[in-house]
Amino acid sequence: MLKLFSNLRAKASLSTTLATALGVALIGGTVVAQTQTMEPIIWDKRRLDQLDRNVRRLERALTQRNAAGQPVIMETDPEVVVLQGQFAAMERRQSDLEQSLRQVNGELERMGFELDEAKRDNGLLRNRLNDANGRIDAMERAAREAAELAAPIVANSPTGAAASDLAAAVRLVSSNPARGARALEVLLVTWPDAPEAREASYRLGDMSVAANDEERALEDYAQALRGWPTAPWAADATLKLTSLLIDSNQKTRACGALGEFTRRYAQGATAAQRTRAGELRTQAGCR
Repeated sequence: MLKLFSNLRAKASLSTTLATALGVALIGGTVVAQTQTMEPIIWDKRRLDQLDRNVRRLERALTQRNAAGQPVIMETDPEVVVLQGQFAAMERRQSDLEQSLRQVNGELERMGFELDEAKRDNGLLRNRLNDANGRIDAMERAAREAAELAAPIVANSPTGAAASDLAAAVRLVSSNPARGARALEVLLVTWPDAPEAREASYRLGDMSVAANDEERALEDYAQALRGWPTAPWAADATLKLTSLLIDSNQKTRACGALGEFTRRYAQGATAAQRTRAGELRTQAGCR
């Protein structure tokens, strides 16, 4: 609407100028301008139509003057120039704002990537720290356990009775063999003459065989069979002792152990144990 009124105003100004010029040319005399107070113009449809007709007449007049070699120089309305400058400045400012916005968006995107990388790095560092803490805890536990296992064995009864001490040691063997073996050795020192001490030696012998320590296993089984106990495990311990004696080329002692098996345990032994005894007797060459 503003542009329409500006154009109309420009045309009206041009119409007035041309009309004045034409009047001067026609009269050929001196024109005295009188200043009069103008009432506000109300631009209704009738007045706009009249203005349009005047503009058309002026255009025809301009065309005729141009054709006659008398061109009319039209100057741009200063207000239009000002508005055009303001509009250009607004366009430049808008362009600057858009460029700044693109830069801000790019910076935010870069910061988002860096934040994601920082989170991943923090997660990796946290995992490594937890892993390091876990290894340190494991090393500390191993060091404490090694110190306990290396300490001198002294008499100590956790429960106050040989039978319950043995049961506790057997349970510990299943979860922690090293500490369980230590508990069996403590039982041997604490209750040396108790039947549970001989069973503890028998179980230590089995653990020594599993560890491929045959020399220690021979000592353990021999200690368990001291006095030839009548416990349910005695027959199995005698056969295991005999096998180790044969492997260590002590066949005379092996035959002696098989003789004790025949006298003391063969009657109550299982068929498999009696068969095993016959195989060992053949290996040892017993008469």
